Order: sequence, then C-alpha cells, then structure tokens
Amino acid sequence: MSGDTTDRIRRHLVGLKMPRALEALQMTLSRVEQGEVSALEAIESLLGEEYTTRESRRIKMALQTARLPTVKTLSGYAFSFQPSLDRNRVLALAELEFVARHQCVHLLGPPGTGKSHLAIALGVEAVRAGKSVYMATLAEMVDSMRRAEREGRLTERVRYLARHSVLIVDEIGYLPVGSGGGNLFFQLVNACYERCAMLMTSNRSFGEWAEIFGDSVVATALLDRLLHHAVVIPIEGNSYRLREHANPLPEHLRNRAALQNGTPPEIKRGPGRPRKEAAASTSG
Repeated sequence: MSGDTTDRIRRHLVGLKMPRALEALQMTLSRVEQGEVSALEAIESLLGEEYTTRESRRIKMALQTARLPTVKTLSGYAFSFQPSLDRNRVLALAELEFVARHQCVHLLGPPGTGKSHLAIALGVEAVRAGKSVYMATLAEMVDSMRRAEREGRLTERVRYLARHSVLIVDEIGYLPVGSGGGNLFFQLVNACYERCAMLMTSNRSFGEWAEIFGDSVVATALLDRLLHHAVVIPIEGNSYRLREHANPLPEHLRNRAALQNGTPPEIKRGPGRPRKEAAASTSG
C-alpha cells in the first residue's frame, strides 16, 4: 500500500475521531503485507478495535452515572450459599425482559443475603445492554427529593429519576424516611409506573410498609403500583458476610449479640414466608 494512501487513511481516522483504530493501523497494514490477513479482515479488525474501545469507555461512564457503589456480577454471587434462591429465575432476569415490560423486581430477604449484590449485577447487565440505570438507597432518594422540594425543583428531580430505564431503590426499611417521605416517594413511583423498570431491595415484608413510610394509605398506594407488574424474589437464608463467624457462636450467644447490637434475632415475615432466624448484619 502506497504511502499516500496510508496517509489519507490516517487523516480519515483522525477526522472520524477513531484513535484506537489509528494506533492499530500500522500493525494491521503490516499483517496485510505479510499475507496474514485479507484487506476485508483488516478493515474488520480496525473497526473492531475502535468499537471495543468505545464500548469500554461507554460502559465505564454509564456505570459512574448509574451511581453503582461497586461493580458486581451474577457469576460472582454465591448461589450455593442461598439454596432457597431460584438461580434460573435470577438468570432469566439478566435477559432484561423486565426492563422492556417496565416491571418492578422486588428482592426480599434478611440482611447479608445478597439482595444489593443481585440488584447491582442486574444493573450492570442493563448498562452493558445500553440501558440507563440509576441507583440509590431509599433514604438517599427521598432526601434528594426533599432537598429539591425546598429549592422548588421537585418536578424536575422526579422527572430526572423517572427517565432512566432502570431505577434501583436499595435498602427499603433500613432507615426511616421521615415526615412526608412516603408522599415524596409515591410521586416518584407514580412517575415510574408503567414507564420504566424498578429494582427494589428490602429486609421487610410488604405488610410492614405502613410502618416504614409512616402512613398506611401511602403504603397501600405504593404497593398498588409496585405490585401490579411485579416479580418478587424472596431470599431465605443466613448472612453471607457472617458465614465465617456464625457457626462457632452458640445459639444463645448469637441472639444475645444480636440484641446488644440493636438488631432483633428474628425478622418479621409476611404471610406465606416461613420465619427463619436472621443473622445480625448491615445492609443486604
């Protein structure tokens, strides 16, 4: 290939803002000259290099925008530690049909059972598929709306949160939402209803939502929308984080330690969900 042609290709790549293809150009041309690849394969190689680089950059920026606290994967989840969890059902969620259907996925279980891990992993899958994702704890989300309300930006804030393809609300029931928090959250849920998908994690049963939001009417209105197009995934098991410490501790001391830490040894369950002893831990 002549030098003039090579120079023109370089200028084209610069003009098209394809830096990775530009870096790989000389090596690719050398492979063509040595007969290792055809001209068509060389073009595919250059475009593939650029595409891979751009996708990696896009995913990295999207993960940051999503506010995921860390990157988790479904392959990194210890399904063997939670035998009650239907693995196939979770893996089916990774196909993201719930996003297309604007469904709400509820991950329910005691602290430490991997609810947040699964929510983040599904969020990562959505980002990789080109979906916009936003994650925050319930307390963080309500606080941001409360601040926006004081500043006269509540409508704008709700519209921003509801425009994402997947909205992840973590740690429902861990911290009180405060006065008026339930009404603010209802406005967000109402804006998302049948318009975007939601992922929610909670250590509390639906029957306890009146206590969480401080208003039975608001709780009923929330559940009316959040359970209409819902996928409920219960996780009945012990804390993965405490797996190395739970067995050596006698039963009566486990309960006493739990009480001293301000965590009840048992978590209330809704109808149809068997009661199990929950290990004391932090958020799911």
